[in-house]
Amino acid sequence: MHQLQAYLKFLLQSSNQHGVHSPFVYNLITKCFYDPSQHAAYSNIEAYRNTLLKNTDQIQITDFGSGSKVFKTNTRRVNAIAKTSGTNLKNAKLLYRLVRYFKARTILELGTNLGIGTQAMALANPNTNIISIEGCPQLSKFASQNFSSQKLSNIDCIQGQFEDSIQRLPQPAWDLIFFDGHHSKKATLKYFEMLVPTAHNDSVFIFDDIYWSKGMTEAWTIIKNHPKVTVTVDTYNWGLVFFRKEQLKEHFKIRV
Repeated sequence: MHQLQAYLKFLLQSSNQHGVHSPFVYNLITKCFYDPSQHAAYSNIEAYRNTLLKNTDQIQITDFGSGSKVFKTNTRRVNAIAKTSGTNLKNAKLLYRLVRYFKARTILELGTNLGIGTQAMALANPNTNIISIEGCPQLSKFASQNFSSQKLSNIDCIQGQFEDSIQRLPQPAWDLIFFDGHHSKKATLKYFEMLVPTAHNDSVFIFDDIYWSKGMTEAWTIIKNHPKVTVTVDTYNWGLVFFRKEQLKEHFKIRV
């Protein structure tokens, strides 16, 4: 019910590029969000996801996050995971465009899952260095093997719980961080506070499923109001956070 109400509210309040007076956000919308180009890498992204959707192998899930709203058992087929909790094709392509647009070279992902989003980001910039953390040993192993078979050498998979792994990360600053795991208010805010010091002026933090629950929406509101945050873009599925000191604090809701 919360998601439905939030979506209806989003539809009423959101817009496209028209009426956006921030040049930074206008360019983001027109040159990245609404980029009509059929990038060559899209075929690789589609092929990998289609392969997963046909894979009936079973994986034993160790869930350290907020759990599943779909599955009642921790033994799950790969194709079912890809269909319900893996990054969908639209968002995978958007991740690809975002990494290309911002020329992100240092990327952190919290929640590898099957690696659909990870693959898209890796294809967007061969010179990028991606560290992807996954709590579930079997998912981490599965994704890592798939990255190796695709010769995606710019991805470093770390298996471990987020908080412990974040504390051991060598990277002092990140161009892009994708928060795609442990969808709870407390955990989201904890990881955000841990990683805010690693944000530079041109960093972007992307939060998945900001309307997953009332708690996640509350976390999103708190993040928007953080003193270091200047610009946010709410696409309903994601919340994008920017730290550009030259920008006035402003929040946008954009249909993608």
